[in-house]
Amino acid sequence: MDKLEIKSAMEAILFAAGDPVSAERIALVLETDTETVLEAAQDLAEEYEAQGRGFRLVRLNDSLQMHSAPEHAQAITRALEQRRAPKLSPASLEVLAVVAYFQPVTRAYIEQMRGLDSSYTVGVLTERGLIEPAGYLEAVGRPTLYRTTDLFLRTMGISSLEELPPLPEMSGSDAAIQLQQKVDALRAAEEAQKELERSAEPVQETVRS
Repeated sequence: MDKLEIKSAMEAILFAAGDPVSAERIALVLETDTETVLEAAQDLAEEYEAQGRGFRLVRLNDSLQMHSAPEHAQAITRALEQRRAPKLSPASLEVLAVVAYFQPVTRAYIEQMRGLDSSYTVGVLTERGLIEPAGYLEAVGRPTLYRTTDLFLRTMGISSLEELPPLPEMSGSDAAIQLQQKVDALRAAEEAQKELERSAEPVQETVRS
């Protein structure tokens, strides 16, 4: 297949899938190599953005996915009469930050970092698909390990964990300060999302009434 055919076939696959599809899987189906698929994906992503298309192609680690352009979120909400997703609480953001920067981690480790019981919050984040079980720790009781998901990457607007701001290796109070800064950054991202969601409130109120 030439590059145009690869791009066209990949576009069809991702559109039909909806969920992320690994570049390796696409390469296998199209009988080409992963690097060629990733290069074609980058070309498509740039084309969509340059042409102002209503959708985007994003890379999530080694997977690819198509989604709607963020600038059209308000129009989509109005057209589909979607309810706003529940907001993340400060506790959820703190747990998410610990998992993101120190994964894979156990619930006990999260609670040690926060100094608070986190069982409910871990359950909420798992249910919302932002974190997921990643095996068990080889220790007494074999506690579950948790890691972030592709949905976390998409929510944060990044392609891989390497794009997270670096967390210096420190100990004691310095480490706590650095972690708090990362939590604050996640909270700022959540506030930006809230502002976008508020714009759809009048329409949603009309629908509910």
